[in-house]
Amino acid sequence: MVTLDRLVNVLGGYGARLCCCPVSREVALRDVVMYDAADPRELRGDVFLAVGTDSIATAVDLAVAARASVVLVRGSQPPDQEATERAETGGVAVLLVEPDVSWGQLAGVVYGLVLEGRETESGRGPTDLFALADSLADALGSAVTIEDRLSRVLAYSSRQHQADRARLETILGRRVPEPVRELFEHRGVFGHLAESDEPLFVEADPEHGLTGRMVVAVRAGREALGSIWVECDQPLSDVRRAVLRDSSRTVGLHLLRSRASADLERQVESDLVIRLLEGTPDAAAVLSRLGLPPGRFRVIALQAHIGDERHAALLLAFERATTGFGWSRPGRSTLFSNTVYTVLPGDDVSAARAWVGSIREALPRQVTMLAGVGSGAVSAELPASRREADECLALHDVRPTTKSAIAYDEAWDDILVQRLRAAAASGRAPARGPITELRRHDSANATSYVATLRAWLEAQGDLSEAAERLDVHPNTIRYRLRKMAEVTELRLDQPAKRLAMIIELAVSDPTP
Repeated sequence: MVTLDRLVNVLGGYGARLCCCPVSREVALRDVVMYDAADPRELRGDVFLAVGTDSIATAVDLAVAARASVVLVRGSQPPDQEATERAETGGVAVLLVEPDVSWGQLAGVVYGLVLEGRETESGRGPTDLFALADSLADALGSAVTIEDRLSRVLAYSSRQHQADRARLETILGRRVPEPVRELFEHRGVFGHLAESDEPLFVEADPEHGLTGRMVVAVRAGREALGSIWVECDQPLSDVRRAVLRDSSRTVGLHLLRSRASADLERQVESDLVIRLLEGTPDAAAVLSRLGLPPGRFRVIALQAHIGDERHAALLLAFERATTGFGWSRPGRSTLFSNTVYTVLPGDDVSAARAWVGSIREALPRQVTMLAGVGSGAVSAELPASRREADECLALHDVRPTTKSAIAYDEAWDDILVQRLRAAAASGRAPARGPITELRRHDSANATSYVATLRAWLEAQGDLSEAAERLDVHPNTIRYRLRKMAEVTELRLDQPAKRLAMIIELAVSDPTP
């Protein structure tokens, strides 16, 4: 919370001096409003910027009507006795600013200072973009939306009066609808934002539910961080255009500070999640530090790429998984090597899939995202759930048409076979045996003994079912089984032999 005393001290460095102060210097300042002669609407705010007024007395009267605690007036002469009496009667402090300080510079400092100290009901302060959006909306007299570089909503003002359909859909979907985004692209809006710091007016388009917008880029140096959108039927006045331009710098500072804070929080979170996934004796304490309740969890493994480029999409997925305050998102995540791992509370596989779906929906359409979900686990079992999630993720290589998340609960049999295949590939499978000898005979004699044996084993000895699988007569199956016995010793009457052979067939032949 910023006090009048703090405002006076800061603006003193810009040539401002307190000429009259009938209120306590400890009065809290939460809002800023700017006078606009072209706007007849009633203003309300703690700090009144008297832009374009013809006298200090007029500025004081306007500030009193706005119920302000302090009015800022540019000028070199102090207020006369009449203006001073009006200020004292109305309970408004007067800050006189040197004429060589531009209103744009002054507004930027005041908005930044007051908003930096403002707190919302949720307790958030310096990085609360929603508070900033509300104050900008009050100053500009129009609804405001703050978006990132991908047209995703970061914050929006509470002012929704006469909001158009495009704004409502943007807020509900947390991003600009694709048709509207394509319209902006076609009109060159994004090209302008990439090259210019000047506000741009975007004409209305009834077909897309768009009444009109004023937009300005938000940057940090040369880096584009996002944009500010103001809903309006016509271009803003020069005064409000200047406020919008200057406010973009304040928003840029907020985004940079938010990014720095988020990066630090992400690093701490990542380190703690890695400890859980690798196994730690103080898992309960780590969960508590992460703000996760005790209970059961699932580990989710994500990979994302755009064509052959894997890093950018993966970073986008990680950013999305870690976006928001701790209480506003269910899981905790880390980026390790080329995979995003998330510890998600709960034992419901459908909830895990829904979470994966929310991440996928938030990414650009050209991003391909694959996911594996480990089985439910208590804190001490999280390393095992992580391995299962990795194995489920790897199954996408043998299930290229499967786009949804693969869960261990439903794919444990395929994972078992994959493990056995890995063992076989490392040379731990028998190099000789009945299957090897039958495969060699098939290659040399163009027979189908291996396929026949597999069909018979999978049919659990049912000759009719095996024959149907191979589209032959049951007698053909009998004949081939007798001939196989001449090639190698099968011992089909022994359960252990049958089990070993069907395992070897599953491991060595991925498809029947």
